[in-house]
Amino acid sequence: MQTILIVEDEKPIVRLLQAYLNQAGYHAEAAMDGEEALVAFAQLRPALVLLDINLPRLNGWGVLEEIRKQGSTPVIMLTARGDVTDRLRGLQNGADDYIPKPFDPDEVVARVQAVLRRPPALVESNLVRVGSLTVDFTARSITVGGDAVTLAPRDWDLLAFFVRHPNQSFTRSQLLDRVWGFDYEGGDRAVDVAVKRLRQSLRNWPNEDGEIVTIRGMGYMLRA
Repeated sequence: MQTILIVEDEKPIVRLLQAYLNQAGYHAEAAMDGEEALVAFAQLRPALVLLDINLPRLNGWGVLEEIRKQGSTPVIMLTARGDVTDRLRGLQNGADDYIPKPFDPDEVVARVQAVLRRPPALVESNLVRVGSLTVDFTARSITVGGDAVTLAPRDWDLLAFFVRHPNQSFTRSQLLDRVWGFDYEGGDRAVDVAVKRLRQSLRNWPNEDGEIVTIRGMGYMLRA
């Protein structure tokens, strides 16, 4: 049975998540502050961490940094719904996904299951490799076959999201919410334009290594 560590200082949220995760077949443990979380992480060696940002004693960023020093244990951040900066910072600093509050506990379980299904070989600390494509989240840089590729900030954010979620399809609306932000007021066309730019920037990335594919009638997916 896989252990999930919930790091959250609001007891009602902890109890709710524990109930749903336990029912889904996981063993859910909890820590109420950042320092307690690191102790629990060292003792439990969980399969995945659900990590709130606003914590007593040591905030979520500090906890994430320490976890990443020790390896690539999947981390899903719990963020305020309207805080786009926190979402992007989490993905760039090595988080595998984020869930905005308030959330549906069924969605949390689904996200946990999706992250745990990913091939672990793709991720090494803050480096993600998909064939000859390497994304360095610490340096905020990418290379294809060892050659540096420069991306616009929004294109970087989109690629960062894709490589953290390989072989998962997303609608344009989902990508707008999770990359552009919940309060973005533009249309779906922004996603199509950004994907077109990404494909052009990654034109030297061999298709057999991976590619951003169009899911007809739905959206896009990074095939890895």
